[in-house]
Formats: sequence, C-alpha cells, structure tokens
Amino acid sequence: MADRRRLDQPREPGRLKLPRFDPEAFGQWSEGIARFMGTAKFLVYMTVFILVWVVWNTLAPRTWQFDPYTFTFLTLILSLQASYAAPLILLAQNRQADRDRLASEEDRRRAAAQKADTEYLAREIASLRIAVGEIATRDFLRSELARMSEELDEAAVRRAKLERKKAKKTLDEPVEEDTFDPGDDPPRRRARSTR
Repeated sequence: MADRRRLDQPREPGRLKLPRFDPEAFGQWSEGIARFMGTAKFLVYMTVFILVWVVWNTLAPRTWQFDPYTFTFLTLILSLQASYAAPLILLAQNRQADRDRLASEEDRRRAAAQKADTEYLAREIASLRIAVGEIATRDFLRSELARMSEELDEAAVRRAKLERKKAKKTLDEPVEEDTFDPGDDPPRRRARSTR
C-alpha cells in the first residue's frame, strides 16, 4: 500500500500536472506552419482541395457523397483551419517581434559602441594634428639648413676678409719715419711702433 492518498485532506494547488512541451520547438513549428500558409503553394493546395471536395460532393452518386450541397462539413473544416491558423500566425508574429526587438537592441548597442570608437578616433586624430603641428617638416628643415649655410658662408667671407686685413697689416710693418702717401689728401703720419 504505497502512496495512498488521503481523501480527508484537500488537494494541494498546483498538483495538477499538465503535459509539458518545449516552447521553442512549438514556436518553430508554428512559424513553419505560418510560413507555409503564406505561400502560393498553400493557396494552390487549398484551392485544389476545395474544388475536389465540391466536385465530389456534387457530381458523385448520392451514396458516395459525404457532404451534401450545403457543404456543412467543408465549412466546419475551413472554420477549424482558420481558428487554428490565426493563433499560429499570431504566435509566429510575436516570435518575429521578439527577434526584431533583440536585433534592434543589438543594433543600438553596436551603434553606441561604434559612436564611442568614432569619437575616440576623432580625439586621437585631433591630438595627432596638434603633435604634427609641433614637428619640424622636411621643408622647414631644408629652409633652416639653407639659411644656416648662408650665414656660415657669410661668416666665412667675413673671416677671410679679416684674415686678409691681418695679413696686410703684418706686411705693412710700421716704419720709423713719417711717410707721406701721395694718394691721401692730407699727409698721414704713421706712428712708430715702440714694441
């Protein structure tokens, strides 16, 4: 006498066991039906089925007819098909709406990440522009080197002139007497060097 139920106590709520089903598998099945019902193939099959039904029940002998002229059974079948098709289509639409919502959230997340990346890259490019503005360019270096070589050339020319003057001064040793240079207007006296 295992597991005897006590009849004097009420049943606990939730003890009623309903059959379980996988909602994902059921949803996929309903989407498959909804997709099939939205095709031209389904319309052709349905039209052929109804035409065969009507022709059979009007042209066949009375003993073979199973749905006489008012086609009550056909109407019942079509109503039953429509009553199941509508919820299946709604279920498929709900699943599609959930997928669209998830896709739009993913798109929004990706757009936000892309915007952040773009802003980061824009800041990096701006900092590079500032840094490049402080770096000497090839043309700037060339112009500075040309200017410095001109200054060095001028300094070399000045130095050469000074050396020539010094060399000329050393050649022109001071004379003990006063000398008169006929090219000068006033007579110029050169002082005698005491050294």
